[in-house]
Amino acid sequence: MTVPVHGLPLMLHEGMRIACVPPALKRDRWHEVNAVTSGGGTGALVELSGVSCIADAEELVGCTILADVADLPEGYEMHDLDALLGRSVTDEVYGDLGEITEILVGQVHDVWVIEGRFGEVLIPAVPEIVEELPSEGAILVRVPVGTVDAEGV
Repeated sequence: MTVPVHGLPLMLHEGMRIACVPPALKRDRWHEVNAVTSGGGTGALVELSGVSCIADAEELVGCTILADVADLPEGYEMHDLDALLGRSVTDEVYGDLGEITEILVGQVHDVWVIEGRFGEVLIPAVPEIVEELPSEGAILVRVPVGTVDAEGV
């Protein structure tokens, strides 16, 4: 059973090459994902190459799975808490909204808490609102009408 960390969604998919760390002296570090099956709740059952019995699987308990960024699904960066906190957010109508100070992790989507000149602004982190998420610089959004209270500014 695998469980995502830091509020990230499950990003493993069939055919993905992954590394299990920390490495052990007498087991393979590299595996290919053969199958991913929902385990219900937050985790998933993952079948890995080279893991053919319960003893092999038990050796991986407590390991972290690493993958190449190029193998992650499109949009994964919208869930990377460490990379998002402190980032500046700009709306195409209101301009600078402030910085992401908190990320509320939800079942359907995350919500970014932005502190700035409009006070606290909450926006859903969904593709319909997040227009552009560059690796550096301000994140461009299009907030829904009524999200920003611009009258007091």
